Amino acid sequence: MCGIIGYIGKEKSKPVLINGLKALEYRGYDSAGIAIPTNNKVEVRKSVGQVKVLEKSLANGNDFNGHLGIGHTRWATHGSPSEANAHPHRDCLGRVFVVHNGIIENYKELKGYLQNQGHNFLSETDTEVVPHLIENFLNSGKDFDTALFDTLKMIKGAYALAIIDAKNPEILYAAKLSSPLVIGVGSGENFLASDPSALVGKTKDVIYLNDGEIAKIKQNNISITNLEKQETPFEIVRLEWDLEQAQKGDFPHFMLKEIFEGPEVVRSAFRGRIKSEENLVKLGGLEQVANELKQVKRLLILACGTSYYAGLVGEYLFEEIAKLPTEVHFASEFCYRNEPFDKGTAVIAISQSGETADTLSAIQKSKKHGLMTIGIVNTVGSTIARETEAGVYNHAGPEIGVASTKAFLSQLTILAMMAIYLSKDKSSTKVLLEELEKIPEKIKIILTQSAKLEKLAEKYKDYENFLFVGRRYNYPVALEGALKLKEISYIHAEGYGAGEMKHGPIAMISQNFPTMAIVPQNSVSEKMFSNLEEIKARKGPIFAIATEGDEKILELANDIFYIPKTIELFEPLLTVVPLQLLAYYIGTKRGFDVDKPRNLAKSVTVE
Repeated sequence: MCGIIGYIGKEKSKPVLINGLKALEYRGYDSAGIAIPTNNKVEVRKSVGQVKVLEKSLANGNDFNGHLGIGHTRWATHGSPSEANAHPHRDCLGRVFVVHNGIIENYKELKGYLQNQGHNFLSETDTEVVPHLIENFLNSGKDFDTALFDTLKMIKGAYALAIIDAKNPEILYAAKLSSPLVIGVGSGENFLASDPSALVGKTKDVIYLNDGEIAKIKQNNISITNLEKQETPFEIVRLEWDLEQAQKGDFPHFMLKEIFEGPEVVRSAFRGRIKSEENLVKLGGLEQVANELKQVKRLLILACGTSYYAGLVGEYLFEEIAKLPTEVHFASEFCYRNEPFDKGTAVIAISQSGETADTLSAIQKSKKHGLMTIGIVNTVGSTIARETEAGVYNHAGPEIGVASTKAFLSQLTILAMMAIYLSKDKSSTKVLLEELEKIPEKIKIILTQSAKLEKLAEKYKDYENFLFVGRRYNYPVALEGALKLKEISYIHAEGYGAGEMKHGPIAMISQNFPTMAIVPQNSVSEKMFSNLEEIKARKGPIFAIATEGDEKILELANDIFYIPKTIELFEPLLTVVPLQLLAYYIGTKRGFDVDKPRNLAKSVTVE
């Protein structure tokens, strides 16, 4: 959701900015722009649409040849997509240029105040108040640093800011509050980005800015202070990702590549962390709170979107394996509840990006109530990773496709390991660990049958409504399968617990309303068969995900995709993969860009 890139160094900044913006396209956006100091003035170019439109508009110009610059991809919040509303924004005199992620909640009051001071606004955005505020303080005789600090103190809301002062073209300014911002540290050059993925191939050394910090970035120097102008220490973190991981390779889309990375993703999540022969799970990120975890009597899982559905699977795992009462909440709703919290309650926050705004707010609320907070995130050094007391990294590598696939698998794997880690009864966990080690090979078997799913996608691509049903561990998979189809193909789909079907959704069943049934052989398969009988009696087409060797399903389903047999607790790691592939193939056959679904953003950094 919006992207920031900044550069100062020995190279010309234009290609660095354009390539950085392309790396951020997966986050979701509707317009783009850059600002580069050149020949004693700052040149700005903006465009509506994809970065390639902006790149084309810059192709024949030599005006953008400076060595400092900022760029932005915008996802509209205040004002429709237009060149006027696209970033960067400037002050009246063309000295201050700003790009911004986040929301300035008091912008209307600030804008009214500035207009009364004679400032002229050119856009509908909240962002534009920032350069004008800085300008207003400059007009009162303050130096640029002080004007910036005073501006930040007036702003309420969330921001990640990259700022250029035309009179100081050797400095790139940055500021952060509740919206991610990372500095890339190079040799004779430094970078700024809202997401480390924009720095892949440029540098692996990064500094994550904390809330309330302001950075002055020069070609060979970085200094960071707080809002009181006190210098703050910083840590340089080494990124694990490389350029090859972030490229599509031979795959037509990142989404398909990332689905096919599933076996290695699961293996990476448990590599070095489990020893099945010793019945041992070792999660280094939890060691510092190991004693406190022994006192935990209740778990709260907080997440949004796909991560929320992973949490629902985790609820079953923690209650069945660790015997811990567990609740799962949408982080966006948890923030507004006034429930009592008992001693011994711990919070697990799940976020692929580690920057999800609602989840961060939920963590902050939890900490105010004295609850232990644990993070499950994919991005090393992200805000959630730093805000929580302990946590476990996914080690899934960069996920570029907006619709999460491989991150979901890694989250399920980690939740399973955490449940085993927290179990006080180790008598049955050895069997679980042995089976978990077999999951990657079983996912490979599913992936070898992708051609069958592609063929079935042709059959189902023209339906406009789907019902997804499952029970127990596969109920959250039904929700996730429906979400993937909605995100990628723009087909209306609803996920339900199969037992709820008779309480309303069955009214929709007809020959034009297919059901995706997740019905592997397990403790609830007979109940699922009864549900499918009801659908079949109403002439509803049935596509079933079933266990290999199951012949009974042949009597009920129009189409069947078989998966290998596994322990019921781990079925979601297998049943979700064909649903991901089916969504992908239906989306592509309907002609959509599945890597960048409309209106969606990879990292939701505003509430």
